[in-house]
Amino acid sequence: MADHINLVKLCVGIDTFEELNAYIEATPGASRGHVTRMWPKQEEKLLNGGSLYWVIKGVIQARQTIVGLHEVIGHDGVRRCRIELAKPLIRTQNAQRRPFQGWRYLKPEDAPADLPQGRKSEPELPAELAQTLAEIGIV
Repeated sequence: MADHINLVKLCVGIDTFEELNAYIEATPGASRGHVTRMWPKQEEKLLNGGSLYWVIKGVIQARQTIVGLHEVIGHDGVRRCRIELAKPLIRTQNAQRRPFQGWRYLKPEDAPADLPQGRKSEPELPAELAQTLAEIGIV
C-alpha cells in the first residue's frame, strides 16, 4: 500500500495542457503553487511523494509533484494554505472527472498513470466507446 496521497483540483479558466504549462513556466518560483482556503489534514502523506492532479475541461490531464505546504495570511486576515508545486507539469493518461468544488484527495491506486515522456496524448478512442467507458467510471 502506498504511503502517500494525492490531490485532484479543477483547473478553472484553462482550456489545454499547453495553456496550463505556459502559465506555470511564466510564474516566478516564489509564487508558484495553488492557494486554498483549507489546510490538508493529510499533510504528511502529501509531502511523502504526493502530486496535485489537474482537471482540465472535465478530464485529468496533468499532475505536479507537491513539494511543500505554506501558511499564507490573506488580505482579509484569514489563514490559507499555499500548495507549492514542482516543475515540470507532467502529462497523464486522461481520466474523466465530474465537476466539484475545492480539491479532493486522490488515492494512488485511483490516479491516472503518467504518459511516456515526449508523448503528447493518448490515442483517441471512438467517441461512443469513450462516452460509455466514462459513464461506467473506467476512463
